[in-house]
Amino acid sequence: MRLERVSGVKHQLDEVDWKILSQLQENGRITNVELANRVGISAPPCLRRVRALEKAGIIEGYFAQLNEKAIGFGLMAFAMVSLNVQSEADLVAFEKQCEQWELVRSCYMLSGEVDFILQCVATDLSAFQDFIIKELTAAPNVAGVKTSLVIRRSKALSGCPLDLVAEETQE
Repeated sequence: MRLERVSGVKHQLDEVDWKILSQLQENGRITNVELANRVGISAPPCLRRVRALEKAGIIEGYFAQLNEKAIGFGLMAFAMVSLNVQSEADLVAFEKQCEQWELVRSCYMLSGEVDFILQCVATDLSAFQDFIIKELTAAPNVAGVKTSLVIRRSKALSGCPLDLVAEETQE
């Protein structure tokens, strides 16, 4: 299996690699034997391929998707954060601060009017307000914060639509 840079796609993947990624993206708990059966190869080379995909950084990890409300996090919200200064050091410092905040589940740096968007969870509105007031707006270099509460989740898929790139990279 060749893993190298190719036109816009970081690594050259063959049809079996794409099948492995698709199956693991659908169910990260699948056994190696079942995975091998589904992609049409034996278990030892399947495991070697999975390990190579992990080593190449294509597979970054495995996790369980939880129902936030079922475990006591009744509120999800987004916080749009603007910074006073956008030097690389200030951007990195803010990202490191975000790593420390447990309520922040995702952090993305953006272009445009807002510097970062944070996906947050909280047990309730009061806990979220406390976080915004006592931690986020009080953080160094934060110029402003706008928030939006999630009313309901309409779609939440992890991973990528593999079928959109798999065929292009195999030609």
